[in-house]
Amino acid sequence: MTTSDPASSAAAQGNARPAPAGMAASVMHPEKDYFAFLAAGRFMLQRRRDSNVFDPGGHVFYPRMAEPGSGETAVDWVEASGLGTVYSTTVIRPRPPAANYNLALIDLAEGVRMTARVDGIAPEGVRIGMAVKARVVRENDQSLVVFEPVDAAQVQA
Repeated sequence: MTTSDPASSAAAQGNARPAPAGMAASVMHPEKDYFAFLAAGRFMLQRRRDSNVFDPGGHVFYPRMAEPGSGETAVDWVEASGLGTVYSTTVIRPRPPAANYNLALIDLAEGVRMTARVDGIAPEGVRIGMAVKARVVRENDQSLVVFEPVDAAQVQA
């Protein structure tokens, strides 16, 4: 694929739309594409085009125009496994009556790290090393990725 694929052409015309899985990322609007995927309920990552399933490297998060390090611009959108591990966590304690919530760094199975919230457990219960699974939710008219704890049997299934 080249940058003249339909997603790139639409992005160049100001009508960015998500490229189907395996298609090239819109070169000029990777962040727009990412949020369009989330709005459609899909958690997608970019991956260097020359990587394959036997080479887990090459994944990119936060969406960008080129892979960090190599500068490679040939990146495709691929479905994220959604599996991850809590790398770090903290509890945010806003003024009452707002409820406490956590903010965590999640190491994804694909080798990238992202910031997200872990739901389905008390904020104080989130632990470093905890296995988690992603899901896309809609809050305040915005789609975002949150994680929930999973047990070891679910992770290997």
